[in-house]
Amino acid sequence: MAKAPAAIKNKALKALARLLRENVDALQIDNARDLERARAAGLAEPMVDRLKLSPKVLETCAEGCEQLAAMPDIIGEILGMKQQPSGIRVGQMRVPIGVFGMIYESRPNVTIEAASLSIKSGNACILRGGSEAIDSNKALAKLVQQALAEAGLPQDAVQLVQTTDREAVGQLIAMPQFVDVIIPRGGKGLIERISRDAKVPVIKHLDGNCHTYVDDPCDVPMAVKVADNAKTNKYSPCNASEGLLVARGVAAEFLPKIGAVYAAKGVEMRGCPESLAILQSVAGAQLVPATEQDWSEEYLAPIISVKIVAGLDEAIAHINHYSSHHTDAILTTNHVHAQRFLREVDSASVMVNASTRFADGFEYGLGAEIGISTDKFHARGPVGIEGLTSLKYVVLGEGEVRG
Repeated sequence: MAKAPAAIKNKALKALARLLRENVDALQIDNARDLERARAAGLAEPMVDRLKLSPKVLETCAEGCEQLAAMPDIIGEILGMKQQPSGIRVGQMRVPIGVFGMIYESRPNVTIEAASLSIKSGNACILRGGSEAIDSNKALAKLVQQALAEAGLPQDAVQLVQTTDREAVGQLIAMPQFVDVIIPRGGKGLIERISRDAKVPVIKHLDGNCHTYVDDPCDVPMAVKVADNAKTNKYSPCNASEGLLVARGVAAEFLPKIGAVYAAKGVEMRGCPESLAILQSVAGAQLVPATEQDWSEEYLAPIISVKIVAGLDEAIAHINHYSSHHTDAILTTNHVHAQRFLREVDSASVMVNASTRFADGFEYGLGAEIGISTDKFHARGPVGIEGLTSLKYVVLGEGEVRG
């Protein structure tokens, strides 16, 4: 995989996009079995939603493969080549990491995202999806192997662990001789377990307690539109806003407007006393006093915490203390406030006047993402092709020896 020419890797990606489109009906039959099992097991509806392989989801997967195929191949590129006083030239070459193990829950579309990024980046990967999506994952992995074979690449470059036995995960994360890095993507429990037990380096994707901060001054109609989208566009993803912070100077004008939107959509608001006093006037609002735990909570449901803050300083302090350092946004018309927020909020993605729902590899133009890393080294934020590569030093000489 590491030495495969760009044209061959792109051929495999285009074949995979075609196969996904040709097999929409068959894939939905396999997916229906997973959905049926999930509902019978009493899985919560937001979790069932993550399992769905709708035609729209499959089309996004296919488009992701095509987007990756159209992107330049970065493997083998040499960066920063500089001549040294000794005469040697020193630079860095981008190379694949090798073999990564991907352990993920629920979303079967991750099978395609991980496989396609693996192909483009010249890596091999071992995929271990959740037991709740086993039929969907097996069907998708079969298409990946078909696409690899069509392009003349080894079928086993992308492998799916066929068993749902949890012991398989324990073995996979303890094999540094076979696996170069582990990427877990799922609930907090899964990631904490893997981070604790792994003998292989881990790129972590922790929970998404994301915030939208409505600043004073702001464009109130825009702030209502963005705060609505950040929460209600979809409740189950990790980039949905779970906390709404509102500057005291705009709270009386902004909160009744967003409160009415949330009330109409059945979103429960868990607020501080000051915000509840303002929201009390909103017809049909589901209001609950917030506890200390609410500021740290990732709901993945139609619930949002609401807090009035004095202004920018308090908003930044609250986010840096309570957020999971995933994605946080400011809605403001003050350029200086926007710049301070970008510099001082310690999160993997920081946004100005945009919905947190944009924190996504596809939306960032990465083609697809392997996950969103909340780590601070190597890969941070949505992890695309570059996050699956490493740099090695290359030295070019003409017979130089060290004195």
